[in-house]
Amino acid sequence: MDETEVKTNIKSPVSNKMPLVFLSVLLLSLMGGIFGSFVYLDYRSGGKTGTTFSGTSNVTVQESSGVIDAAKKVSPAVVSITGTTQVQNFFGGTSTSTSAGTGYVVRADGLIVTNKHVVSDSTTQYSVFTNDGNEYGAKIMATDPTNDIAILKIDGKNLPIVELGSSDGLQPGQTAVAIGNALGQYQNSVTVGVISAIGRVIQAGDSTGGSVESLDNVIQTDAAINPGNSGGPLLNIAGQVIGMNTAVDQTGQSIGFAIPVSLVKSALDSYLANGRIVRPMLGVRYVMISKELATKNNLPVNQGALLYSSAGSPAVVSGSPADKAGLKNGDIITKVGSTILTSSNTLMSVITTHNVGDRLSITYLRDGKTASVDITLTESK
Repeated sequence: MDETEVKTNIKSPVSNKMPLVFLSVLLLSLMGGIFGSFVYLDYRSGGKTGTTFSGTSNVTVQESSGVIDAAKKVSPAVVSITGTTQVQNFFGGTSTSTSAGTGYVVRADGLIVTNKHVVSDSTTQYSVFTNDGNEYGAKIMATDPTNDIAILKIDGKNLPIVELGSSDGLQPGQTAVAIGNALGQYQNSVTVGVISAIGRVIQAGDSTGGSVESLDNVIQTDAAINPGNSGGPLLNIAGQVIGMNTAVDQTGQSIGFAIPVSLVKSALDSYLANGRIVRPMLGVRYVMISKELATKNNLPVNQGALLYSSAGSPAVVSGSPADKAGLKNGDIITKVGSTILTSSNTLMSVITTHNVGDRLSITYLRDGKTASVDITLTESK
């Protein structure tokens, strides 16, 4: 069709009765409508390529596969742990009490690690449910109450296992992935966050406040950790276990804590070598000193371990190495050997690098004066 034919076709419908200016406005309106549709569709698609003019858009969303891969890698080795107890009520009848937690398989023959508080009741029967739906009876092989670690055994073969990574060199801000039996009913729930801080010291207890323990050098994360997640793995983006989820701060939001995997590894090594978890013990109750604590209590130093008694618990355990060495409530331990105690070198983290029977020089402050004493570590019971 040549130019003459085009002009003829445009004019023909109006039979020469439509003014030229009206035709111009009509053409501009049509072009503006088409352009406006393009802009609108492009806006709806976020400016992505692949926009169509039929009212739909083809948008491709690219998502990092790191978290997905980590979850796929580890989930088969994550287990749910349930406890069942028969409880006698006031009228003499019985009812069933249940508890829930999480664990993960570390050996293909059924060796599992979890929190000690998940399996703390000796009268409870514990069952393990693997990710494929199988149920196993569980036997408690060893516990480490000081670090809230327990080792279980089920009668399994060729089970998928986790890869234990390293908790050394963790940095606030790096990705953290938690997997666990959330609320005891949502098995293998995956939550994602970051490492919020390292080297925290917390007082962890159950919901009734009847059992409280101090945990040193724990990892803080904002990955959601709910009741039932205890004992589950905290992962890095490579799908390696860097910690064991153990507690939350119920007064805050998204403040959870995990035991460093270095302690889990040492517990496993000790169990495999000795048939039990052997930990060295000094025998003191303490709090690590911060600048704020030092200022508030008018302490002579702003770092170290302050021995203190609380709620009927003595600062120094009777008959312990610390007791035999003469340490007292109010003493401030500043050094173990040549290692200065700080917020990143806590008393427990330093002691756990030694073995039962090791003899250490303890430097401490009492009434503003520095003294030292040699102490031989004994086994924690």
